[in-house]
Amino acid sequence: MDNREKRIANVSQKTWSIINGIDHLKGQWIGGAKLNPQALGRLKRSVLVTSSGASIRIEGSTLSDDDVEKLMQGISVQKFKDRDKQEVQGYFELLSNVFETWKQIPFNESIVKYLHNELLKFVDKDERHRGEYKKTENNVEMFDESGKSLGVVFETTPAYLTPKQTQELVEWTSWALDASDYHPLLIIGNFLVEFLAIHPFQDGNGRLSRILTNLLMLKAGYAYVPYVSHEKLVEESKSEYYLTLRRSQKTLNTTKPDIEAWLVFFLSICKEQVQQAIELLSHENIERLLSPKQLAVWNYLSKVDEAAPREIVEVTGVARPTVSQALEVLLRLKKIERLGQGRSTRYRKM
Repeated sequence: MDNREKRIANVSQKTWSIINGIDHLKGQWIGGAKLNPQALGRLKRSVLVTSSGASIRIEGSTLSDDDVEKLMQGISVQKFKDRDKQEVQGYFELLSNVFETWKQIPFNESIVKYLHNELLKFVDKDERHRGEYKKTENNVEMFDESGKSLGVVFETTPAYLTPKQTQELVEWTSWALDASDYHPLLIIGNFLVEFLAIHPFQDGNGRLSRILTNLLMLKAGYAYVPYVSHEKLVEESKSEYYLTLRRSQKTLNTTKPDIEAWLVFFLSICKEQVQQAIELLSHENIERLLSPKQLAVWNYLSKVDEAAPREIVEVTGVARPTVSQALEVLLRLKKIERLGQGRSTRYRKM
């Protein structure tokens, strides 16, 4: 058993409890795939703004979400330096591409370099090292809310070892996810703590790690990721983020590696994310996420004790195939239940 497997093979019951909670809630999002595309599109746009602002603020920027929205609309925000604007534009566009094309994006070393290049493509100062591993040493600093450095948090992998260590990490992570011997969230959690310990690029490592978090979680089946900002949740616990990273990274190459502190933090963020996603499907929010015809079916079932599909068609004027689709969505969302079978099948609100 290599060091990576040691880190995730014997995690605590507390860690497993969080994972089980995440996967239980994940199942409730399945019906979201056929909700109103326009409503989901608005949610995704909001998350892109929130995530882009949060991700660069973790690194010391002071751009607000409102500033990010204005910048993405092409409105000039004069009070901020060009670097902040360039960084947030790169993050916004790259995350948008990941959300739209993640199924076509493989996970390998070339993609990691390509994503780094895309992340920094608008940042003038990073032109020379976009998509290239670091050539000089870089340590990680922590910043307060005003952007002031609080000092070095930890020292990273030496530049001469970086290409080999990054390649091995990416290859092992890809293999482990395909092999399915360990839970994907444990594999992703290990990838992040090790990637940030290596800090393979001269700049942009934290932002890239969060882009990769979104990509890997989508590829692992966590389809709700584009609708609640992972980055915002990390920003809200920034001090704990740095502390748990540091505590775990100190043990990485020892005989007794222990990344439990980081895993609990990372998984707790993931659980809060899925809880917020499920809240979007609550009774109060569901009407914003259904298409007009789905909403007509839902509204009718909300008013009656129970109804057969033919009755719903007659009362709502919605075509039978669309009624059937709406009923399937509402069943997956656990908003209604099916009674009986065949011709006697009826539905009622839960």
